[in-house]
Amino acid sequence: MFEASVLSAFKALAFAFVALFPVVNPIGDAPIFLSLTRHYPDAIRRVLARKIAFYGFLLLAGSMALGSRLLEFFGITITTVQMAGGMVLAHTGWTMLNQSDTGASAPSASTRPATLEVAMENAFYPLTLPLTVGPGCISLAITLGAHIRRENTTLGQNLPHFVATLAGMFLVCLLVWVCYANADRMVKALGTTATNIITRLSSFVLLSIGVQIFWNGFTVAITPVLQIFAR
Repeated sequence: MFEASVLSAFKALAFAFVALFPVVNPIGDAPIFLSLTRHYPDAIRRVLARKIAFYGFLLLAGSMALGSRLLEFFGITITTVQMAGGMVLAHTGWTMLNQSDTGASAPSASTRPATLEVAMENAFYPLTLPLTVGPGCISLAITLGAHIRRENTTLGQNLPHFVATLAGMFLVCLLVWVCYANADRMVKALGTTATNIITRLSSFVLLSIGVQIFWNGFTVAITPVLQIFAR
């Protein structure tokens, strides 16, 4: 029983990490982050990277924990969340799969003084939202929380999966911190071609995950209809 619970929690952690990594895309976003913060000293850039990872984790955790409750308040079912979230993720993955080279359309750097105070003004917007944790990430976090509540009906079943999913989110945000803090080194090491290849592969995984989440919700929604016609 204990081993089964540990395995189930590990699967929840792995699923959260694998689902979030392509859409958060710390490796693909690192060149964009570098272009937006190139006028800051390395020390300030590292502080920004840590702050962005912290804000990103709060956004993801809050969306997972409270997003479903807010949706229930508005009368939106969990199945609908899965279907809508899956379509959003699939669309995001498809868009990323067909976009131009990473960072090609990134906005130019700010001309304001390169001080820590000015950098912190941009830490949440636009560097965290929407650059790092955008609508696709928030939709996915809500969908993950809804999926946990649908699959596990009691608090004892929910809590380990929530903790494991939070751990997966933490690992993704930890990678955001590492990649952003070392964006200049990473871009030099990978090169443009390798960075674009990683982005394309991540986009395809995201597309596949979006389709799977949509299919899970669609299966639940269509089953009662099929049962009616089968009578």
